[in-house]
Amino acid sequence: MPARVSEAFVLRTFPFAEGDLIVSFFTRDQGKLRGVAKRARKPKSNFGAGLERLSQVRATYYQKETRELVTLASTELIRSQFDLASNFEAAVALDYLSEVSENLLPPAEANERFFRLLAVVLDHLHAAGEVWAAVTYFSLWAVRLSGFLPELRVSQESRAIAMEMLKTPIGQLERREWSKKTAPDLRRFLVRQMEEHVERKLVTVPMLEAL
Repeated sequence: MPARVSEAFVLRTFPFAEGDLIVSFFTRDQGKLRGVAKRARKPKSNFGAGLERLSQVRATYYQKETRELVTLASTELIRSQFDLASNFEAAVALDYLSEVSENLLPPAEANERFFRLLAVVLDHLHAAGEVWAAVTYFSLWAVRLSGFLPELRVSQESRAIAMEMLKTPIGQLERREWSKKTAPDLRRFLVRQMEEHVERKLVTVPMLEAL
């Protein structure tokens, strides 16, 4: 059984058996997969920081057609989000990006544009970009790329922000005072659409609202 190697973002991990982890990871070419990382919780694990949430890695794994879970052999770290975790607002935003991606992305369905969305939003945060701009931009495009962006029933100001975000890369957005009060009705509208689609409350939303 030949090994596959894919660039990926780690979305979430779950304890499994003694010392193992179930890893949900989003690959550029194969979409979202779940795999077993054996002995990943052991002190001398080969995975290290490669399984932290939203770590960008080069994942090596083995995939059998008859099995739902792949076997994750190793992760070569391309970019860690560790420096963002030291900032509380950025850390909450990371949790939000991870949870939304985990719940919206269907299994084993490649989505190059969603992969690039995660990459550019993370680049924006690393460049000390505004957290609320990142959260709003990601929410809007996540809903659009998932195929269920309805007519925007928000204020005129928020609609203008949305139209700007749909046409402009995040790094080139018009300079404005981004804060929790910038387009809150747009964010609430997008979160409602997500929660209706996945039929569950997003755990990270109250954390964002508390910032």
